[in-house]
Amino acid sequence: MGKETGLLSERYDIIIIGGGPAGLTAGIYAARGRMKTLLIESFSVMGQATMTEMIENYPGVEKSGGFELISIFKRQAEKFGMKSRSGTVEKIAFKEDGGIRVWQVTDEDGVTEALSVIIASGAKAKKLSVPGEDEMIGKGVSYCATCDGAFFKNKNIVVVGGGDTAVEEALYLTRFGDKVSLIHRRDRLRAAKILQERVESNEKMSFIWKSVVKRINGTDKVVSVTVKDVDTGEEKDVPCDGVFIFAGWEPNTGFLEGAVETEEKGGIKVDAAMKTSAEGVFAAGDCCYKVLHQVVTACGDGATAAFSSQNYVERLKGTEYK
Repeated sequence: MGKETGLLSERYDIIIIGGGPAGLTAGIYAARGRMKTLLIESFSVMGQATMTEMIENYPGVEKSGGFELISIFKRQAEKFGMKSRSGTVEKIAFKEDGGIRVWQVTDEDGVTEALSVIIASGAKAKKLSVPGEDEMIGKGVSYCATCDGAFFKNKNIVVVGGGDTAVEEALYLTRFGDKVSLIHRRDRLRAAKILQERVESNEKMSFIWKSVVKRINGTDKVVSVTVKDVDTGEEKDVPCDGVFIFAGWEPNTGFLEGAVETEEKGGIKVDAAMKTSAEGVFAAGDCCYKVLHQVVTACGDGATAAFSSQNYVERLKGTEYK
């Protein structure tokens, strides 16, 4: 069995950072490969899939709530032996021990060591960075329709964005609001055509095209947003009670502090095997630099990262199948 004793056997084989589709798929594959696997998931940052009210484009699952689908993934991974705990990872670093690079993952519970790490920390909602945004969080500004939509029953709601998430959440908000106005900087939506058809046929929806939000107004609560026409520069106030912002996502990679190479927007650079610039560290899902951010692509990343991580660990132990 090669070197699978002593320093190598007393640690986890793989630590996975993140409990979304990428991390949990990695957990399923790693645990099935009989890797000693720990998944650390943060409850302070909700994953995109968990916050999605309805997922209908994951193959084999016609319709599912995001939270329900993620719960299935987690049960499946734990059935195969994956261990999990909640925690917010503060940093990762390596040390040399007996000629082996060992990765140390630090969170509230202290330092946990593993031979390999899979980063699947996802992404968080991008802010508009306009006056009034930070001040009005919790007073009418939100980044999660499924979390806060029910607070805006019979109210006027503004949604900012034009992609799949913005349109899906706008449709969800029509269950509560009297009127939902979607503000987009272009003259057409970027969302999937079927979503465009649904939102355009919804009588509660209206559109403010070729406009950007310049300010969010209010003191104790949101009362309006100031929008600017991107062509004319003209500004106007749009009365509203709530502002839901879906202006894109930024990778949750700040805790890495240079441990792996990232591109300018923070996405981790990986190769086809989901290998990062650091030996023994792999990455998967929306924390990576990638084109398509979907549950199905995150799962594919997670499976590949686990396969690569397992091969790396087995090479260290001298148990790799050749």
